[in-house]
Amino acid sequence: MNSLIVFLQAAEGPAGGAWGTIAMFGLIIVVFYFFMIRPQQKKQKAVQEARQAMKVGDKIITAGGVHGKIKEISDTYFLIEIADSVRIKIDKASVFAVSEGAPKA
Repeated sequence: MNSLIVFLQAAEGPAGGAWGTIAMFGLIIVVFYFFMIRPQQKKQKAVQEARQAMKVGDKIITAGGVHGKIKEISDTYFLIEIADSVRIKIDKASVFAVSEGAPKA
């Protein structure tokens, strides 16, 4: 990376280095993409695939910390049982994890 900076500084001419500045901004955008945006997109894709793989009978944890067992699956929601004869309908986006894979406290 230091050699790139030296190259850009050497390429600066009497015009004030406009191209060097543009190249540095481009480099910053590339770094942000590979270190921040791309990993977040991969993580979101993995979470989406995990939600699609859930099936009736799986034990889950919601984003609010509610533990339950899936009783019914729809396109947009899960019907989970949180206690004997106590069932709630939650949005699929609020499912945090399958409780077998969740960290233990």
